[in-house]
Amino acid sequence: MSALVSTISSLPHTVWRADQMGSHHAAVVPTGHGALDRELPNGGWPSAALIELLLQQAGIGEMRLLRPALNMIASLHRIALIQPPHLPQIAAWTAWGLPAERVLWINTQHSADALWAAEQVLRNGSCGALLLWQSHIRTESLRRLHLAAQSAQTLFWMMRPLASAQDASPAPLRLALRPVSGGIGLDIIKRRGPQRDEMLFLPLHDAPAAPSLAPTLTLTASHAHLDRRLPATPAARSLSAELV
Repeated sequence: MSALVSTISSLPHTVWRADQMGSHHAAVVPTGHGALDRELPNGGWPSAALIELLLQQAGIGEMRLLRPALNMIASLHRIALIQPPHLPQIAAWTAWGLPAERVLWINTQHSADALWAAEQVLRNGSCGALLLWQSHIRTESLRRLHLAAQSAQTLFWMMRPLASAQDASPAPLRLALRPVSGGIGLDIIKRRGPQRDEMLFLPLHDAPAAPSLAPTLTLTASHAHLDRRLPATPAARSLSAELV
């Protein structure tokens, strides 16, 4: 046993051991939540990687969770939203200090088109962050997106149903999100580090929910501004949508 311990200790620092917190080869962006940063390799959201947020239900606080990182990114780069469950609420983005002109909304009729668009955004590096919503996606498509993400420094979050936690995924970071009174409950399904069995509670008192959907929206599409009058989309179940 002593010989094994000695051998492990002599291994290069690039070799990750499962009982230690790993590291990420690309830059990270602080989550804005100290308790979560302490649970993530390098202390933040990893860029150039696929991050899965597995939601019990859309609109439970996932956008408020991402708000600090989005604020940092939007000051310099665009943020792409692909197939969000609700229309982008530009008034909420503005109220949160996120410039509306930085928002790129991409809505497609088919999942295959959404995946293609996401891959192009990742490969051309035109956006600082990409948020993609997908209910069903094949493992090979996940691999393609993860490989595309590695070619740029884009922060890439994919929103999937909580039931997807049982499926295999190449994503180095997978978090399950559930609504909890006063905040959000977070389970770390996968990370480059030791297993964490306890749920992590993150309070979200300082980030009020977004206003209800307005009928007139200013959207960014194809590098042009477009005003459209669109019908409001009902929120999932009885919860109000946040930002999207």
